[in-house]
Amino acid sequence: MSEPHDDKDAGGVETTGHEWDGIRELDNPLPRWWLWVWYATIAWALVYWVLMPAWPGISGYTRGLIGQSDRADVAAELSRQKAERGVIGAKLLAATPEQIERDPELQAYALAAGQAAFGDNCATCHGSGGAGAKGYPNLRDDVWLWGGSPEQIERTIRVGVRSSHPDTHTSQMPAFGRDGMLQPAQVSDVTEYVFSLSHRDVDKAKAGRGAQIFADNCAACHGPTGKGGPEYGAPDLTDADWLYGADRDSIQTQVWNGRNGVMPTWENRLDPATIRALAVYVHANSGGGR
Repeated sequence: MSEPHDDKDAGGVETTGHEWDGIRELDNPLPRWWLWVWYATIAWALVYWVLMPAWPGISGYTRGLIGQSDRADVAAELSRQKAERGVIGAKLLAATPEQIERDPELQAYALAAGQAAFGDNCATCHGSGGAGAKGYPNLRDDVWLWGGSPEQIERTIRVGVRSSHPDTHTSQMPAFGRDGMLQPAQVSDVTEYVFSLSHRDVDKAKAGRGAQIFADNCAACHGPTGKGGPEYGAPDLTDADWLYGADRDSIQTQVWNGRNGVMPTWENRLDPATIRALAVYVHANSGGGR
């Protein structure tokens, strides 16, 4: 091993004694500024260990002299926000829809809280904008099976549709074909008649036969003219809004299989103020009809 010696070419700086391919390693001291920074970090670490929570133990950790805790700060902030929301939530529950509309602060809170609740709980089925999809109702078109007023929307959110709630909205579209209530030819005829209700070109002979089948089997819920109504949650068959598709095949499949969707009850998942805010938000984004 090489011995340390002064390197004249480097101004007489002593080497470490290491040499590779004729290159000697100089034993220069560390820069003084770097040493002071290093000493400062050591001092800071010691101060931090004394003042702040730092060392884990078997049943906890050292709390530090100042007892600072991010977890406690977050818990305190959540408690503060809960208290604030409790006050405005009580005000929201005590107000009528008309009063909410006339109070800019209360309406702004309801729309913001409702939008957050919608994104967390409803957007999975109805879409982030509420436009729905095949089999999932569009909440922006102001077409409602159980009524579109804020009060009716709130009740639907609370009890659901064909849900586990004892007061749930309930309607039943029979599986006329699958259960043998109608023959295939009859299903085809009544489909043609339903297709004609929305003013589209049809086979008049089939639609004529289907009219009597409709009167005997469908008019009790959908009404004699097919307009439906919220009494039974029956859809209007005369418009352009169809939950499972508006073409002949989709309508015939619905008559044959009788699909019945489910909306869960939110009464035990969301507090009353959140349900009220959600109803305000949904109503406002549907166009605000009654």
